[in-house]
Amino acid sequence: MAQVELVMPKMGESIMEATIIKWLKNVGDTVEMEETILEIATDKVDSEVPSPVGGTVAKILFNEDDTVAVGQVIALIATEGEELMPEAAIPDTKANGQHSDEAEVATVAEVLANSLTAEVAKITRSNVGDRFYSPLVRNIAQKENIAMEELDQISGTGLDDRVTKKDILNYIKTRGKQKTTPIVKPEVITPSITIPTPSHIPAPISPSVSGNVEIIEMDRMRRLIADHMVMSKRVSPHVTSFVEVDVTEMVNWRNKVKGAYKEKHKENITYTPIFIQAVAKAIKDFPLVNVSVDGQKIIVKKDINIGMAAALPSGNLIVPVIKNADYLNLVGLSKKVNDLAVRARDNKLKPTDTQNGTFTVTNLGTFGNIMGIPIINQPQVAILAMGSIKKKPAVLETEFGDVIAIRQMMFLSLSYDHRVVDGMLGGSFLRRIGDYLEGFDDTQTI
Repeated sequence: MAQVELVMPKMGESIMEATIIKWLKNVGDTVEMEETILEIATDKVDSEVPSPVGGTVAKILFNEDDTVAVGQVIALIATEGEELMPEAAIPDTKANGQHSDEAEVATVAEVLANSLTAEVAKITRSNVGDRFYSPLVRNIAQKENIAMEELDQISGTGLDDRVTKKDILNYIKTRGKQKTTPIVKPEVITPSITIPTPSHIPAPISPSVSGNVEIIEMDRMRRLIADHMVMSKRVSPHVTSFVEVDVTEMVNWRNKVKGAYKEKHKENITYTPIFIQAVAKAIKDFPLVNVSVDGQKIIVKKDINIGMAAALPSGNLIVPVIKNADYLNLVGLSKKVNDLAVRARDNKLKPTDTQNGTFTVTNLGTFGNIMGIPIINQPQVAILAMGSIKKKPAVLETEFGDVIAIRQMMFLSLSYDHRVVDGMLGGSFLRRIGDYLEGFDDTQTI
């Protein structure tokens, strides 16, 4: 009766695109409602996309390994009674270098109008300065010393012929290896615009002359993480503050209860839920740390959703999120932390497990590091790093005077976005976290 559009689902507020890993259904295959049609991946998590209706796959619009913007149509599903078009299968885009949508548009243009006129119109649009380029594409072009005139000649597979990250990376791989025919521009009267080229752009790094190197291609997740980190440093002016905290009472309490806790709950209790509890309390005291920035507006998040950076067996990182952490007691936080950590290592996280974080913590102490300077997880404005806990001599004030004692000490470091979090707010918030840890109640039971 009708054809239903299957669109790329939204996987989180900061995720604008996803990569198709594998199509599980082909054109002509029947699907049930909620049956998985394809697998997709982002920099945060892999996921399955179910069919919104029952019917037959009528058309597939993208290939495997294509990166697709959120909300874009990726397939058509014909419901009962709908006849399939004979040309439903996607063309082989890798063979001709042209996206399926563009191929269809080109075919229609040849039938309806003179192809040269269409090409001139396209060139005109590209070179009068109104072609949109994302900040990421512009940044890559700048690093690769690609002038705007050269960038305008790259064919785009995105919406309205926009150049995507994949387009420009593919262009860079073949850049200089093939001769291109200069495009004759129509006469367009436009203001003269000079685009400065930074003189400090380093030359491409060549392999070692001796050849004693190993070249490792970044996997998809590592490339996305790299882009996310570079974007964060470019967007947010980072400032980092440090405090040293005496966590002796906290350590003694955990050592005292960990045996009974494991026997009762069949799992270990770590320091991470204690840190998250302290952070949640401090955020309630300083809510302006739990925000994001939208232009010149500060968006204050009422929910306290704390992400915890977790290392994967592949060496990559993922940040599952504990929702409404301020409503959970220590046992609830511990169970959440353990569950997310296990599922992260087993690659069984759901898209919702990594969405809507408002603050992030990362435990550098796991690797024996005493302190570090973390990078903010956009669009958040602050991230806390916990260093390793070490026994150290410390000065204690007693009623009988100052004494030196062996204490369990650690460093906390907070990186924050100086656009909206100044030194007073960031420093006070970090000190409050330290105060909650130092004032840990070692008499509580679980």
